Amino acid sequence: MHALAGVTAVLALAWTAWRGVAQPHVALAYGVLIALGEAARRTPRAGAGARETAPVGSAGTLAYALLGEVGGEPASHGAAQVVAVVLGATLAGAVGRPPALDRLARRVLNAAFAAVCFQPLHGCAPSPYYPLFLLLLLALTALCDAVLAAAITRSRAGGGPYGVLLLEELRALPGVGSAIGAGGVVMTLAVAAAGLWALPVFCLPLLVTQLSAHRYEAVRATRRQTVASLARATEIAGYTRPGHARRVATLGRAVGRELGLSGADLTVVEHAALMHDIGQLSLPVPVPAGATEPLPPEERRRIALLGGAVVRRTGVPADVVLAVERQADPYRDQPLTARIVRTVNAYDDLAGDPACGPLRALERLRLATAHDHEPRVVEALAAVLARGGPAPSGP
Repeated sequence: MHALAGVTAVLALAWTAWRGVAQPHVALAYGVLIALGEAARRTPRAGAGARETAPVGSAGTLAYALLGEVGGEPASHGAAQVVAVVLGATLAGAVGRPPALDRLARRVLNAAFAAVCFQPLHGCAPSPYYPLFLLLLLALTALCDAVLAAAITRSRAGGGPYGVLLLEELRALPGVGSAIGAGGVVMTLAVAAAGLWALPVFCLPLLVTQLSAHRYEAVRATRRQTVASLARATEIAGYTRPGHARRVATLGRAVGRELGLSGADLTVVEHAALMHDIGQLSLPVPVPAGATEPLPPEERRRIALLGGAVVRRTGVPADVVLAVERQADPYRDQPLTARIVRTVNAYDDLAGDPACGPLRALERLRLATAHDHEPRVVEALAAVLARGGPAPSGP
């Protein structure tokens, strides 16, 4: 994908340099807008689990790609100039904070896709169906971006079902993506009627959207830090093996993605996995190696209920509390998130035992699918492990 974006960028720059910049004042206006949007982008803190947000720059890119008229006069730039301006403005706005190559490649390819698809619509602005065509192009561009994002995620995650990743990207579109798309189309129509003065007016709502998204991510990051601190409490106190909660959370999220869970449900799995052993702090004597799987069912349920009572006081969503409380129940009585946490926790407990090992652990889980572990979850775990999932550590 990087190679395709690079070739597209080089060809666009060469074509624009050879033909010259059409309507330089329009290119400059959109270039400044995209550069300012890039300079104002929010980079999430490491481990926050959020993406970079630059809605103004993204909307400006879309608006320039779909621009057919400026104040009643037809626009004369082509698809190559759109890519060249977007690339140059993005790099100019990112001075001192280089954008991630994945995001830059997506922006270049999306700009090229939208601009090329828009070329047949030049001169159709008077048509009453023109806004509908723009909305159709917006939907196609959003689909293109989701396809690219899912491909990048799959390559970065080391494999996984592409269809599930694509579905996850499509589910995320109604959020900030819808504001970006609507903002880009509105700016296009406003500039066509009122000229370039409409750009600063219609980018203000996107700035508000960006600020709101940043504050929301700050709240999520704070909650995530609270959850991570609780997860480490059992390790620091010597009740669980180092890294156990993090391994269960990482592997649980991968299993949830394998099963097609949405982003919200994946977060529930991750947070419940991080805090699933917090009930062990109530035990007068730690469980050997922190492994709860060999304990009697009654003891596992008691630890789960005690953990749920603690987790409930942290203010996490009720779904997380339920997953922690029900993790020791028979799988038919559990929500899917709790089934995943229980199965992955059992695997890490068993695989970390030198007398058992990963293969024997997976075999024992399969033998327990009549009551304790859902077969579908066990097979999803096996598929993730077959692709090289996180390895358990010894005691």
